[in-house]
Parts: sequence; C-alpha cells; structure tokens
Amino acid sequence: MQAILELTDQPADSELAQISDALDQFNIQVSGVADRTPLAILVRDPETHAVLGGLTGRTSLGLLFVDIFYLPEQLRGQGMGSRMLKMAEDEGRRRGCNAAVLYTISFQAPEFYQRNGWQRFGEIPCQPAGTSRVFMSKRLA
Repeated sequence: MQAILELTDQPADSELAQISDALDQFNIQVSGVADRTPLAILVRDPETHAVLGGLTGRTSLGLLFVDIFYLPEQLRGQGMGSRMLKMAEDEGRRRGCNAAVLYTISFQAPEFYQRNGWQRFGEIPCQPAGTSRVFMSKRLA
C-alpha cells in the first residue's frame, strides 16, 4: 500500500474524527470493549448561557482522561473547580473507571489537583525554561 504523508497545523474536524474513530475501532477489536465516551462539564453564564469555561475529557477502558480544564479567574477560589473535578470523577466511577489521568503545566494547577487527591507520577521539562508538564493520576475505585 502506498500513502502520502502531510503535515498540517489545520486539520479538519472530520479528519481528526476519522483518525480517532479508526483507533477506537482497533481498540474495540483487540479489547472487545466499546466504551469510549466523551465527557464535558460546561460552566455557563446564567444570563446569556455562553460557555465561560469547563472541563473536557473522556472515559475509555476503565480510565477517566481529563483533557482540558479551564475556569476564568473571576470564578476561581469559590470551590467551583473542586466541584467540577468531583463531578468528572463521580461520572468516571459511574462509567466503571478505576483511575483517572491528566497532565497540567507547572504554572497552571498541580497544587489544585494535589489538594483534590491527585498524585504526580511524572514530570517533563518544557518551555519556558523552568517549566514542566506534570502528569497526575488518581485512584477512583
């Protein structure tokens, strides 16, 4: 089989979905488990219903993956972030997940996750100098 390699910084949503779906089908064939499910917690403005922040991730093969977590500064420090994280963890448990994983950046929120029971299991230096990606996990079972 011949193929062409193309590097792009603007893949179409349909192209990303095609790659993701193909990998999901492979995983189902090998594992016999078809449980990949998206997860999102949306923070909305009470008047306009515009999305202000939220948490996105997925569950698959017994793991909860937290991909993106953002709260605007004016909503921080009120317990909302911890409630959102607990909602995601509880949904992961409901879906049969035994553990959760994420990564954050050292200047973002590793201490927040640690206060919520998450543990560091790895760190890789990145830019800017003195910064690192912090990999974290939490047992859910």
